[in-house]
Amino acid sequence: MAGMALAGIKQRIPSCPLIFSLLHSNLCGDSLFLEMVKEKKTRVSEENEEEHQNQEDPSQSSANQKSLYEVLGVERTSSQQEIKKAYYKLALRLHPDKNPGDEEAKEKFQQLQKVISILGDEEKRALYDQTGCVDDADLAGEVVQNLHDFFRTMYKKVTEVDIEEFEANYRGSDSEKKDLVDLYKKSKGNMNRLFCSMLCSDAMLDSHRFKDILDEAIAAGELKATKSYRQWAQQVSETIPLTDPLNQKGKLSKQSETDLSGIISQRRSLRKEQFDSMFSSLVTKHNGGMLDPEPTEEEFEATRKKLESLKQTKKTRKK
Repeated sequence: MAGMALAGIKQRIPSCPLIFSLLHSNLCGDSLFLEMVKEKKTRVSEENEEEHQNQEDPSQSSANQKSLYEVLGVERTSSQQEIKKAYYKLALRLHPDKNPGDEEAKEKFQQLQKVISILGDEEKRALYDQTGCVDDADLAGEVVQNLHDFFRTMYKKVTEVDIEEFEANYRGSDSEKKDLVDLYKKSKGNMNRLFCSMLCSDAMLDSHRFKDILDEAIAAGELKATKSYRQWAQQVSETIPLTDPLNQKGKLSKQSETDLSGIISQRRSLRKEQFDSMFSSLVTKHNGGMLDPEPTEEEFEATRKKLESLKQTKKTRKK
């Protein structure tokens, strides 16, 4: 276009080389400028298209991202007990005592503690369920995915026997004391959060024992007593400690099963005795002291309904 314009001008003003030169310069400059603008637009468009192609779909990215539940190998609907059990199994394999000098295992163990500090705390878990976000730099980026891949091979390798054996050796050990002190620092003396992450711990069994250990560390200047800890320690001091907490866990578990079975059996027997007694009294009253050998099904059902009616009447009167 600029070339055609120059040719026409040259034919009209052939005797003015200076004017022609200036016009040539201006027209070529405008043409060059237009070419540069066009080239830049094309380049920007290509870059934007490439960026758009490389950018992940947020919903797709979110769908592909592993959750903290998947890291532990549990369902989102799992109970706190199931979550803690899954944590124990993985922590048992990664604990520094089991992997001396293994920096990768140490790092994964620390990240695992971060996971349980969220899922093991009901408030933090509820917030995570609502938002899907983790306010912790140590669990950002691909860390969760890497943890899932790393733990996937461990899910079924730890048995109940392994857990019981580890627990028997761990409770009361120097390793437990070290972990307790470390978690106290991380939780800033919040013992509810500490119990969420502390291996093989039970608040009912270990509160007095942990208090003694932590009080000793505070007296030695190793730890500082926080406001949260002082409040918790005061509450613990007002309760009666167990005589042998280290050996109580298994006993309590077995005893609770035995007691529950015994209570159920006793209640069944008591209900049967009460029913038999009331039935006998009722039959004696209506038959002049003569007991029939065995009531018919209809008589038995009628008597049962009458007894239920009497019970309901008594309850109503009490109210």
